[in-house]
Amino acid sequence: MTSSQPKTDTTSQHDAEYFACCVARLLADTRCESVLVIDVRDLSQVTDFIVIASGTSERQMRSSIDDLKELGKEMGHPIYRHDGQTDAQWVVVDFVDTMAHLLTPEQRVYYDLESLWGDAPRLDWAQRTEPGQFARIGTNRRLK
Repeated sequence: MTSSQPKTDTTSQHDAEYFACCVARLLADTRCESVLVIDVRDLSQVTDFIVIASGTSERQMRSSIDDLKELGKEMGHPIYRHDGQTDAQWVVVDFVDTMAHLLTPEQRVYYDLESLWGDAPRLDWAQRTEPGQFARIGTNRRLK
C-alpha cells in the first residue's frame, strides 16, 4: 500500500492497536508502573484501547504526559482531549482510538479500572515494542 492510498478499516485497527502498545511502552520506559493495555473494541463505543499505568510522583506523571503528547504527534495520533491538573492524581489523555489513564497507585486501587473492564482482553504490549525505542522523545526537554 502506498502512502497515497487510504487506510482500510483493518489497517486502521492494526495502527490503533500498535499505537496503544507504543503508549504503554513509552509509559513503562518513563518509569510508570504496572502498565496495562486493555482491548475494549467489542465493549466500548468511546474508544478501542485503554492504557492504564501508575505514576510514581507528580513530576514523573507530568513528564510522562508531555512525552505522550509528543509521541501522539509523531505517530499521527494527536491528542483529542487531556484531562487532569498538573497536581492531579488521575490524568486521562484521549487519542480517540486509545485512552491513556495515568493514576497514582492509591487512586488506581480505589477506582480499580482493571475490574471495570475485567471481561476485556489484555494485550501483550511488551512483545510488540522494544525497550527504549522512544528514548529520543523528551530528550531535548530534559537536557534544558
